[in-house]
Amino acid sequence: MIAVVDYGAGNLASVANALDRIGAPVEVTHDPEVIRAAQGVVVPGVGAAADTMKHLTSLQLTDVVRAVIASQTPYLGICMGMQVLLSRSYEGGEHPCLDVIPGSVKRLPSGQPIPHMGWNQVHQNGRHPLFAGIPDGTDFYFVHSYYADPEDREWIGSETDYGVRFTSAVCNGTVMGTQFHPEKSGHWGLKLLENFVAIVHDGLDQRMVAVDARHSRD
Repeated sequence: MIAVVDYGAGNLASVANALDRIGAPVEVTHDPEVIRAAQGVVVPGVGAAADTMKHLTSLQLTDVVRAVIASQTPYLGICMGMQVLLSRSYEGGEHPCLDVIPGSVKRLPSGQPIPHMGWNQVHQNGRHPLFAGIPDGTDFYFVHSYYADPEDREWIGSETDYGVRFTSAVCNGTVMGTQFHPEKSGHWGLKLLENFVAIVHDGLDQRMVAVDARHSRD
């Protein structure tokens, strides 16, 4: 089961519908125990980091999300669900975030229409399984005014140009996030979600093998 975390995000239904469309077993929930028990977790989001953190905190989900990530349960943050992984956001002042990824969320530079809205190329940095079968430079759909700036480039799964070359996806092991909206990105967006589901299944298979190995030793 993949838990789609319901903290009031505006794109919640479209993300859940996209996962349902590809046949993923989905539960939309804000129940901490359901989220902890899930084989994969998706955190969608639009809006501002301060509001997102406020809602997650009020639902007592900040520590749950950190615990899920620490346990290596596959995590996919979409738009704001990715940005809140950083240490802090400067949207509307400085606000602390989940601090999973050292770095900051900064405003896109002037000189281009803000928000950055529409299709843009995603240039992959390495070959994380999240992008399996997706051509480098594929267009995905964006809507945002701020971008994640990790301190360590090892976190950068892809980059996109819009007045600045910014991080459009983070990918490091089982922690993944996209600044773009796969649920609004047509065929390739669904392919990316299918890849996430495959990562969830692979992780579950590996955990089952480990359990079987422990039982055989016992």
